[in-house]
Amino acid sequence: MAETAKRLLVVGPSWVGDMVMAQSLFITLKRRYPGATIGVVAPPWSEPILARMPEVDEVFPLAVGHGEFGWKVRRTLARRLKGRFDRAIVLPRSWKSALVPFLARIPERVGFLGEQRYGLLTERRALDKQVLDQTVKRFVALGLPADEAAQGDFLLPAPRLEIDSDNLVNLRLHHGLSSRPAIGMMPGAEFGPAKQWPLAYFHELAGRLVDDGFTVRVFGGPKDHAAGEEIVAGLLYAHNLCGETSLADAVDLLADCGQVVTNDSGLMHVAAAVGARVQAIYGSSTPAYTPPLTDNTHIHYLALSCSPCFQRVCPLGHTNCLNQLNVERLYQAVIGDAAGA
Repeated sequence: MAETAKRLLVVGPSWVGDMVMAQSLFITLKRRYPGATIGVVAPPWSEPILARMPEVDEVFPLAVGHGEFGWKVRRTLARRLKGRFDRAIVLPRSWKSALVPFLARIPERVGFLGEQRYGLLTERRALDKQVLDQTVKRFVALGLPADEAAQGDFLLPAPRLEIDSDNLVNLRLHHGLSSRPAIGMMPGAEFGPAKQWPLAYFHELAGRLVDDGFTVRVFGGPKDHAAGEEIVAGLLYAHNLCGETSLADAVDLLADCGQVVTNDSGLMHVAAAVGARVQAIYGSSTPAYTPPLTDNTHIHYLALSCSPCFQRVCPLGHTNCLNQLNVERLYQAVIGDAAGA
């Protein structure tokens, strides 16, 4: 039976992929508390993503950089929130992340134990990493009663971002995009090179797909622009969009791609949340922990004896987990999935 509506505040994560996965929590909360108001404290960059989540009623930007304490900014935001929410759910496990709900005197404040924040939370939960073995499970668990969450067998609703069709039409025209069937490529991974499939492999795959009648769109931020140029070099019907689109634009353009070939990255989760077929490449990380939250996924993971190491750079110096994942495997997967679509 549904419970009564509440005013709920969620302190969101700091990474694109995690913010997409947080939608599973927002959906859960709306189902459990029909008519609830959901506010999200989040970095300013995440507002375009949260705007595509119909479950989120209001976003409260917290402009504090990584490593910054930002006492004044947190205190100012807490004053805005005072008296407006009944319960706060703190997703990050850092001490600082629990400060705003505490300073806002939100009556109920729940989160996992971490960084000695005992006095900041009213409900402190131990994190059982065996039961809650995925990031999305940990997020959703904090929206459930503790006894229900402890079982670990609850539903995980898949994120689904809304698409702006008018914006998509304008983007196609603005960037002069081909009308061929589109394959997205995401060569970046903020964590480090041990999660990045070689650019030469992306380039070879892009060339073979263009020859087969596809158009290739490379997505990423400004830091990925040079990588995008390497991938599209000398290829017709290949577009480097790295640094050329906003995050909201990337949502719409990825929804226009039949498939994407991507490292384990934030944009991988965006692509999954807009319905693209995801060819997900894993190196130093594992699909067991942060998989795309869709059945429309083809996982590419060699599971070597040294994997997953969760290191930014290969500690053995060879990065075989990615270098041995050859182009032919990805090509056959894309062509096979396109034929079966």
